[in-house]
Amino acid sequence: MGTQVPNEGAGTPKSDRQAGGTGRRALLGAAVLGAGGAVFGLPGAAGAAEGGAGARTGGGLGSLPVPTVIGHRGASGYRPEHTFGSYDLALDLGAHVVEAGDLVPTKDGHLVCRHEPEIGGTTDVADHPEFADRKTTKTLDGVPTTGWFTEDFTLSELKTLRAIERIPANRPHNTLFNGRWEIPTFEEVLKWQDEQTRKRGRQVWIYPETKHPTYFRGLGLGLEERVAKLLRKYGKDKRDSPVILQSFEPSSIQRLNKLVDNPLVVLLSNANTRPWDFVEAGDPRTVADLITRKGLREIASYAQGIGPTFDLVIPKDANGDFTTPSSLVRDAHAVGLILHPYTVRPENPFLPPKFRKGSAADAYGDVFGVFQAYFATGIDGLFTDNADMGLLAREDFLARRTVNG
Repeated sequence: MGTQVPNEGAGTPKSDRQAGGTGRRALLGAAVLGAGGAVFGLPGAAGAAEGGAGARTGGGLGSLPVPTVIGHRGASGYRPEHTFGSYDLALDLGAHVVEAGDLVPTKDGHLVCRHEPEIGGTTDVADHPEFADRKTTKTLDGVPTTGWFTEDFTLSELKTLRAIERIPANRPHNTLFNGRWEIPTFEEVLKWQDEQTRKRGRQVWIYPETKHPTYFRGLGLGLEERVAKLLRKYGKDKRDSPVILQSFEPSSIQRLNKLVDNPLVVLLSNANTRPWDFVEAGDPRTVADLITRKGLREIASYAQGIGPTFDLVIPKDANGDFTTPSSLVRDAHAVGLILHPYTVRPENPFLPPKFRKGSAADAYGDVFGVFQAYFATGIDGLFTDNADMGLLAREDFLARRTVNG
């Protein structure tokens, strides 16, 4: 999910490279979150539905608990991301949804789950001399990027690689699991979802993302059609299917809107950035334009939600500390959009300075305080690398909401 840098945090863009629909879906409303002012004194922020457990009623997206805890790339705080080890652990920890799949294609057209098409930092490809000549420099969404790219490998070649920890300076403990798991395909994830649903006796939800769709379409490897074909094959292309699709490029979501009936979410980076499909199309609008009431109404015509960076929900000052929450939650809910911001991590570099403990890059700060601040804005859910922490914080938040009436 997103293009991240090693020191990104709970409000840093998922994509540091991010510089008309059919309207056939019913828009999703949001109920009132009674304790919305617990942290910032907000007057009744909207967000969670009625019920002591914050559960919604009805099928499909409306059946998810609110606030929803989404395992970001699985349980990537504890295992190398986008591996079945990470996905399994996220379910073991209780995640309501697993972000199983940042989807990128192989040379022979298969979809695999990697944070980025460049795999030098997430696999052991550099240790494979047979692939040394595949290392190259490409321009990915306007940024020169050197490494090994999935589109230069067949699936059988990628299956000889093994996953490694992406940010070892922050998660040295995760390196213990380097080399244990291979790269999953999206089709394997869809089968895994069904197996885990049967095994656990509850519906497992996944939240895949189309990565760099304009880039790949230019290579003749369009993502949306491949995603739709697999969803149809497994009967998961319906409005109430437990698969939420997301992308940083609005045109990718608009394309998916015409191909499948799944819940759709537009990801939003920092306010001054432009989605790459806008750059390619000469559209001058920035994310700031998309989060105006006009922009949100347009998104609501083809999607059910937005996934903003947390900085759009609670802006930070020059020191990186929280300021007053924006109106984004209220404005999005007013047009029927849900909000699933990203990403909460417990390590010091990913937290606002006032929530850090010490200075060690791999030490945990007061992540529970950060969770509470975000839940209090009325968001419908959030992405976190540590689902267990998110669920504990959610439990505390809902208990406080009940006490405060």
